Amino acid sequence: MMRLGALKCFSIIVLFSAIFVACSIEAEPINYGKDACSYCMMNIVDRQYAAEIVTKKGKVFKYDAIECMIRDIKNRHADEVALFLITDYAAPGKFVEAKTATFLISEKLQSPMGANLTGFEKLSDAEKIQREKLGTLYAWNAVKNLF
Repeated sequence: MMRLGALKCFSIIVLFSAIFVACSIEAEPINYGKDACSYCMMNIVDRQYAAEIVTKKGKVFKYDAIECMIRDIKNRHADEVALFLITDYAAPGKFVEAKTATFLISEKLQSPMGANLTGFEKLSDAEKIQREKLGTLYAWNAVKNLF
């Protein structure tokens, strides 16, 4: 009898562990060249412009450009979104929180969908590229309003 109780307890622990792992709220690696944008359906190929939305239930929506993610926000319920993530132009492939990032719109930096929108984790990196490529810097709420 004792073994049956221990087996049930172990089964319950395994089940809850699987549920917890399945619902983790974090970025999901992008399979560049294979994953498609959740908004425009183009393949995601550029490590400097990809973005993701992660819901509170752990569902991940992947995007080939920050502007695709912003345009797709209207298709998501704001109260269900846990994370808005962008890749840092200065560190290709590294996801950072969009709400604290700095954005640069410059005609000399062409993003995959043509909005010329680039994201940076650090303001200093954005300012450095702005000096080289010109353009205008924006915070998250301001850049959302542009699209």
